Amino acid sequence: MTRSLRERLAAAPITWGVCEVPGWGHQLSPDDVLSDMAALGFTHTEFGSVGFLPTDGHELAALLRRYGLSLLGGFVAVVLHDPYRLEAEIARVASVVAQMAAAGGTWFVSCPVFDHDDWQRPDLDEAEWHQIFRGFAAIDTVTAESGMQHAFHPHWGSLVQEDVETCAVLEHTDTQLVLDTAHLTLGGSDPAALVASHADRIGLVHLKDVDPVVAERLRSSDVTLMQAVQQGLFPPLGQGSVPLADIIHALEQERPELSYVLEQDAALSGPDAADVERLRRDVVRSLKFVQEFDAAR
Repeated sequence: MTRSLRERLAAAPITWGVCEVPGWGHQLSPDDVLSDMAALGFTHTEFGSVGFLPTDGHELAALLRRYGLSLLGGFVAVVLHDPYRLEAEIARVASVVAQMAAAGGTWFVSCPVFDHDDWQRPDLDEAEWHQIFRGFAAIDTVTAESGMQHAFHPHWGSLVQEDVETCAVLEHTDTQLVLDTAHLTLGGSDPAALVASHADRIGLVHLKDVDPVVAERLRSSDVTLMQAVQQGLFPPLGQGSVPLADIIHALEQERPELSYVLEQDAALSGPDAADVERLRRDVVRSLKFVQEFDAAR
């Protein structure tokens, strides 16, 4: 019997404001985040930004077990377009992959960026794009050798943001895709169309919705990504413009055992308890959407 969507839904620390993007905002402690995940009934989590949780895989697994959680995998920004940095970057990836694998993780999620401390988007030449494609292939190999799987994550502000960039990676690599329903929408992709055309390439699904008014401010460069997030760019599931129910239904028809992640990018301006509680309420609302989807099947 196919497991319910709720049973396949992992949490992500970024839903509690934990993020690797430079200057993102106030970061909660692991205990605050993991205890809340457990209280809300999650049994799986992503890794969070590198360094948020223990980097020793066995120590990480032991920590998660104390909260009744297991590791699904994690999102890692990678620098692949620069041939002079590739060897060191793949070695860094291999180290993180080994940590995740030792903790029981199954998915390494990569996101190509210009620099770890500078997410700018310069125009890349053809050689740099092919360097990225080769980098993805190298990560495919590293993850497979550790018994994990690799998927790339189109993301606003990264080097793979726009639909044409996502399509190029799909065309020139065999790397699997993270179907992030919001970041793909922001970049001009149609997640539903990608399900129809590339269902076999989807490795993992990141569920989030989009507020179209705030999204337009972001696309017009009136606000930064963090400012947009703080203004409600990613509302609770079902309260934005992404046709999530239709997308999930199509996915369930094609790939009924896919894993999902509730990943509502959030940013905290400070340690205000009211702001933290607001994030928690949003998670509860999103979980209600998932439970209603399951009940309607």
